[in-house]
Amino acid sequence: MMKWMEVNGVSLCYELGGRGDETVIFVHESGGSLHSWDETLPTFQEHFRTLRYDQRGFGLSEKIRGGFVFDEIVEDINGLLAGLGISGPCHLVGSAYGSAIVLAYAARHPSRVARLAVASPVTSGGSGGRKAEARELRAATIEREGMRSYVTQSLSTSYPEVLRGNIARFEGCRARWLANDPWCFAALNRMIGEMDLNPELSNIESPTLVLGATHDLNRLPELSQSIARQIRGARFVEVDSGHFLAVQTPELFAKMVVPFLQGRDAPRV
Repeated sequence: MMKWMEVNGVSLCYELGGRGDETVIFVHESGGSLHSWDETLPTFQEHFRTLRYDQRGFGLSEKIRGGFVFDEIVEDINGLLAGLGISGPCHLVGSAYGSAIVLAYAARHPSRVARLAVASPVTSGGSGGRKAEARELRAATIEREGMRSYVTQSLSTSYPEVLRGNIARFEGCRARWLANDPWCFAALNRMIGEMDLNPELSNIESPTLVLGATHDLNRLPELSQSIARQIRGARFVEVDSGHFLAVQTPELFAKMVVPFLQGRDAPRV
């Protein structure tokens, strides 16, 4: 059952479920929500207690105006854990931009992280004038014309045709994406454009699984592999999926991540 908690001055919607002594925290992608994990979550809940939440500005969490501060977003995890009385090391799982949050948390709070799994991780907004100009144009257009003005262009790369065989799954993702608050989505995109976590990756101490996706046109698997190389002992696996791996191929996502969090090798693909 979803509940709300005020964390760092913002009301966050969350859900605590599953069973087991170990807790897995799920952090969704840009434009996603705690429902991004709906189809993969049952497998995790057979083995773990699970905590998923809507990031500030998204889903049913409080919408904000003005800029996003990445450090505050990372510390929302600590606020939720404190409010729920969860003190031991947890496993962290992140998708796309959500991976940036869990990677930063693991780098800054190594004693609080047991194992870490990230899919199509985003660690920086890129560099160069054209990329910055394109990101600002996208943000301004969405603020002016709404989410629908960008949905076709966005999903053409993050959810390409080859992955739309399950049309109900695709349409559900599209509808959830359209329901985002355009001002929050635009502000988050501007913040991502200024983000650079790469200098922090060497501080990560926990065993880490990095998943790249063959059909990810937003984050080519080679980029995910380069991130894995910057984390001591990290394992990289390329899988047949896309940018929203847990949404597009939830069974495959669970098949890869659950064994790893249990301390076993993720299956070979």
